[in-house]
Amino acid sequence: MADAENLVADIEALEEKLAQAKQSINARFIGQERVVELTLSALLCGGHGLLIGLPGLGKTRLVETLSTVMGLNGNRVQFTPDLMPADILGSEVLETGADGSRAFKFIPGPIFCQLMMADEINRASPRTQSALLQAMQEKQVTVAGETRTLDAPFHVLATQNPIEQEGTYPLPEAQLDRFLVQVDVNYPDRETERDILLATTGIEEAEAHQVFTAQELIDAQTLLRRMPVGDSVVEMILDLVRAFRPEDPSAPERVRELVAWGPGPRAAQALMLTVRARALLQGRLAPSPEDVINMARPVLTHRMALSFSARARGEDLGALIDEVASGVARTEAAA
Repeated sequence: MADAENLVADIEALEEKLAQAKQSINARFIGQERVVELTLSALLCGGHGLLIGLPGLGKTRLVETLSTVMGLNGNRVQFTPDLMPADILGSEVLETGADGSRAFKFIPGPIFCQLMMADEINRASPRTQSALLQAMQEKQVTVAGETRTLDAPFHVLATQNPIEQEGTYPLPEAQLDRFLVQVDVNYPDRETERDILLATTGIEEAEAHQVFTAQELIDAQTLLRRMPVGDSVVEMILDLVRAFRPEDPSAPERVRELVAWGPGPRAAQALMLTVRARALLQGRLAPSPEDVINMARPVLTHRMALSFSARARGEDLGALIDEVASGVARTEAAA
């Protein structure tokens, strides 16, 4: 009983701290509450986020603000076609000492940080993109035969332009699966855009302030995994993920017709974590089925694909996810 009371107290304290963090972020990144919620969810879950949006929508500003608010050491890398893996990971150089002796010295790259912004990640070659695979999954890199552990916590927030695809290298499925969520950054509404104009074109701009430390974020990530998840939510996650696998007997006819390949177990793991994060950010002690529906699109969109014929007909993957998720919710409610 005491353990349960302590857990509730810890969750409530974290919820209060997260409310302060959101307020500080919104001072510089105005509006776009959904975007803020999803990126914060990625950090709380110890994962990475893929920000999809046109230039000028504030993606870089958001990452810089998150770095300040969450107390993380951040670096930004602009991905270009001529970027090499060593430009990210670091390399060994031959150094001559004062006594004339020579030895190799490792010069760490920008990946040795706590929050890395990979700007326009799809502009780099597959060879360079693959340099992030080990770092994102195992939180370590291997250079010159030696494995080096990255700082904790370690997160990657990558950006991608959804329109301009000329001269780009689409991320392979294995790398997309490393991103916990895909965050679609859309145009702000009129009132939000008015607030942005007034807040960013004056003499002074609002400043974000630090709310978390790196250790406090690590503690929050541990606490999130201790949050209880009801059996109904677990079953709904399983039903939802399996419903998008065309070969699964439980898959709806629309999925079998339109989907080329569906999400794997990592998608279910991501949902288990992100529904807890959403509950935390909204001041609740445990996730609900509504959280599963809400997180379905950002967790599943980049982990599945429409068939060629479905794309040719102009079918929308996001709309399909919303449709099937709503159907799963109705089935669960009727059971």
